[in-house]
Amino acid sequence: MIVDKIALILVIVGALNWGGVGLFGFDTVAFLFGGQAAVLSRIVYALVGLAGLWCVTLLFRDTEDNTGHAPHTA
Repeated sequence: MIVDKIALILVIVGALNWGGVGLFGFDTVAFLFGGQAAVLSRIVYALVGLAGLWCVTLLFRDTEDNTGHAPHTA
């Protein structure tokens, strides 16, 4: 599903950003969009947070292959 992929990309962006903050004290989102309080930065932070919540649902879904059928077990 395309929403899952977008959410996963946003979560990866957020993880890399937090890794940068933790390891180097550098917030890439704030740097790119004018500081942590800037409107664009807050939008990115909010989208990453929502994507993280969306990705929680991935933990509770049944896995399916590309045909929409559940995988067969041997």
